[in-house]
Amino acid sequence: MVQKRRLRVMVAKPGLDGHDRGARIIARAFRDAGFEVVYTGLHQTPEQIVDAAIQEDVDLIGLSSLAGAHRYLFPRVVEILRERKAEDIMVCGGGIVPEADIPVMKKAGLKEIFTPGTTLDSIVAWVNANVKPR
Repeated sequence: MVQKRRLRVMVAKPGLDGHDRGARIIARAFRDAGFEVVYTGLHQTPEQIVDAAIQEDVDLIGLSSLAGAHRYLFPRVVEILRERKAEDIMVCGGGIVPEADIPVMKKAGLKEIFTPGTTLDSIVAWVNANVKPR
């Protein structure tokens, strides 16, 4: 019997945002759901995030921002993935993202945005329903 690979998920904190409690909670929920999890730590550039995602062979990058820089940083990660021919790595985001910015993020290539109040169970369910091992 061929066993399929577990999902590999990266949780990343782009930019100068130093608040990582939520990202750590999400990473733990992903781990508890059976995903392999890579956490990049704080203050990562979009280039560093993409480099790590390619090196770690992840299926999904989950970006977290509480500092308002999501309009630049999140789309930039998607753009660099395209430049590096790694657009098969899915990207979602979460944090303090105003409702008006969500369509902008999705148009830029993010597959989903999770805002405060979204339950961990619903995030894990979305990943299970939408992300497949590459």
